[in-house]
Amino acid sequence: MLKATFIAVVMAAALAAPRPAAAETKPMAVDLELALGVDVSGSVDEEEARLQREGYIAAFRHPKVVRAIRYGYLGRIAVCYYEWAGFGHMKIIAGWSLISDRKSAFVFADKLLEPPPETARRTAIAAAIAFGITYFDRNGFRGVRRVIDISGDGPNNWGPLVTDARDLAAARRITINGLPIMNGRPSWSGRPPMPDLDLYYRDCVIGGPGAFLVVANDFDAFAAAVLRKLILEIAGTPVEPAPLGPRLAAGHRIPADCTNAARGRFWFRDREDY
Repeated sequence: MLKATFIAVVMAAALAAPRPAAAETKPMAVDLELALGVDVSGSVDEEEARLQREGYIAAFRHPKVVRAIRYGYLGRIAVCYYEWAGFGHMKIIAGWSLISDRKSAFVFADKLLEPPPETARRTAIAAAIAFGITYFDRNGFRGVRRVIDISGDGPNNWGPLVTDARDLAAARRITINGLPIMNGRPSWSGRPPMPDLDLYYRDCVIGGPGAFLVVANDFDAFAAAVLRKLILEIAGTPVEPAPLGPRLAAGHRIPADCTNAARGRFWFRDREDY
């Protein structure tokens, strides 16, 4: 049933994503096609959703990001930005856009100002990856590299196995990078955050050629983490294994469990301290 659900999610994402009109010209070559998938599930409150959006706006306005783009072989990349949660919540905030200089980077950043983020229940990382896979199709660009960037503050807890989506992306030579947010706040229902989310992202979410993760220690640190991550992704240089969350470096560490799509909802029941 999980396999069937995964196929259904991919098909639904393919139908939901708007497509450019059929073009007679061949796709434009770019150094990178980058799909930014941002978590707006129920554990992300209004303030946190705003901080995430502002982090990306500031990054695309930063001269280091523009410089990294210009230093590429072709000097241009294609980027899109969508927000996701569970129960099929996928919202494109900025469709595929060409960025090649300061002006086009600022235009893309301005697209993220509106509309305001909308949250929804559950954390569907697998569906977010599946959506990103299909959204590359017929986008008008042909990148030397294709990357889906997933940021979020919790594990997959709705839909199919996240590893199924990860492996499908890797089979298509699509890299999945991660930005886990090590948030200390409990969810709206009072459930504690997953303390080993960095391990979960490392073992279950990221994959494909050159995959890496950058850890944000909380939502206030998100902007700095986004800036570093974007520069690394655009540069396309090998990345050393990311340091794990310093707040969690000591004490008991729970290895990530990628085998059950619903386990993210119940991880804390197996811990003696929760």
